[in-house]
Amino acid sequence: MDRLLAVAILTALIHLINTLIYSVRVSGVRTGRPATAISLFNVIFLVSSTANMIQGPLLATIVEGAIHRGGTGAAGDMGREMNFPPQYLDQLELLAGEIRLVILAATLGTFLGALLIPASVEFFARAVTVFDRVGSVPGMIFMALYSPRRVARYDREGRAGSPGRNDPAGFPEQGLPLMFLAANVAVTGIFTTGVLSALYAGALYPGYRASATMLAPVVNGAAQVLFATVVDPAAARITDQALQGRRAESDIRRMACYLAATRLAGTLLAQVIFLPAAHLIRWVAVYIT
Repeated sequence: MDRLLAVAILTALIHLINTLIYSVRVSGVRTGRPATAISLFNVIFLVSSTANMIQGPLLATIVEGAIHRGGTGAAGDMGREMNFPPQYLDQLELLAGEIRLVILAATLGTFLGALLIPASVEFFARAVTVFDRVGSVPGMIFMALYSPRRVARYDREGRAGSPGRNDPAGFPEQGLPLMFLAANVAVTGIFTTGVLSALYAGALYPGYRASATMLAPVVNGAAQVLFATVVDPAAARITDQALQGRRAESDIRRMACYLAATRLAGTLLAQVIFLPAAHLIRWVAVYIT
C-alpha cells in the first residue's frame, strides 16, 4: 500500500506539472518572451522527469508482486492461454483496481494543475522579467532566496517598462480549432494509460510479460505522432498570432483553459480504454511471439 501511495503521489505530481505547461504560453505572450518562458519552465519540468524515472520501477514492482502472489507457476505455465487459477484471477482484479487508482491520481493532479494555471501565469511572467535582469537561473534562484526585495524591484521595473499585451478595445475573440482540442483528449488518454495498460498486459501474458511491456513505446508513439501533427502546431500557431497582434491575449488564456479541460477529460478517457488497451497489447504480444 505504501508503494501504491508513492506511485499515486508521483503520478499526480507529473500530471500537475504537465498541466502547468499550458500557462507558459500565456506568460510568454504577456511578456513577449515565449522562448524564455518555456526555458524557465524546463527547470520545473526536471521535477516531472525525475518523478517519472522513480515511478516506472515502482509500478513494475507492483505488477511483479501481483504476478508472484498469484502463484509461482503463473509466469511459466500459463503461456499464451488465459487459463488462470482462481488465486491469480483475484490478483489480476486487485491489480486492475490499483492501476485505476493511479489513473485517478493523474486526474486529481491534472485538476489541481488546472486550478493553479492563473497563479502559474503570474509566476512565470514575474520569473521572465526577473531573469531578463539577472541573466541566469542560478543567479535568479540565489537572489530569490537571499534578496527577495531586489527580485520584487526588478519585477516592478520590468512590468513598468513592458508595453504589455492588453487587448485593445473591441478586439474580437476568435474561435479555437475543435479538432486540436479533441485530439488533446485522445493524446492525454493514450499517454495516461499507455504504460499502465502495457504493464497490465504483461500480467495477462505473464510468460512473455517483457514483450508486452516493451510495446508501451509503440502505443505512446502513436499519441506522440498525433500530438506533434495536430495539437502542438495548432497551439503554436495561435500563440504566434497573439504575439503578432492578430489575436487577443484572451484567446491564449482561453486556449490554456480549454487545453487543461481536455487534458482532464483525457485522464477520464484513460479509465475507459485502460482494459481494452491492455487486451489489445496482450494480443499483439501473443502475435509477435
